[in-house]
Amino acid sequence: MKKTHSFTYQAHYSLSHEPKGSEKLVFVCFHGYGQLAEFFIQKFLPFSSEEVLIVAPEGTNYQYLKEFTGRIGANWMTRHERELAIVNNHMFLDSLLADILDRFDQQPKIAVLGFSQGAATATRWAAVWSKKVDYLILWAGVFAHDLKVHEAKSSFEKTQIFSVFGDQDEFVTPEVVEKQREFLDILGKKAEEHQFSGGHEIPAQILETLMTKII
Repeated sequence: MKKTHSFTYQAHYSLSHEPKGSEKLVFVCFHGYGQLAEFFIQKFLPFSSEEVLIVAPEGTNYQYLKEFTGRIGANWMTRHERELAIVNNHMFLDSLLADILDRFDQQPKIAVLGFSQGAATATRWAAVWSKKVDYLILWAGVFAHDLKVHEAKSSFEKTQIFSVFGDQDEFVTPEVVEKQREFLDILGKKAEEHQFSGGHEIPAQILETLMTKII
């Protein structure tokens, strides 16, 4: 007999600074497969300010990146017990954002960036979150393939969407990009696309260009 037991669980996340409750923008960054939030957030810290709070949740599954020793990375899920991982991710993210936003008297704007595997997790969660996302950035990643697009239409109705990818990214093929455009058509949205010369990465210069459109 295989069963499921619920219990209180602790998960990590990183912050640019302690929320003051007066920031105008909360920027939530989802890392990719095999990364850790404390390092991933470093890319975004230059954009932190009194008006911008950066939040980087960390995937709750961990693995050695090579063999059985050395560097460790986190991931949002694997194919094993995938549905359970999705449920747990949503509970973690709902609770984390509720805790942060409870410190605000006035609702700040919400920006969500998903890199690689983090894009699927970000879109899957944002589609069912009780609040609305103002900006959605899919970087080297796309909408979750199992996203219930028709049901998510109202969730992204007022969301400005950006799609960023390198022209040498082996994971973001023309077929993948075309599939994302099909999703966007169903949502009734058009993404602002940014393509750069490079691979599966976040170049600082491209990030700065994009951030000026949001901050």
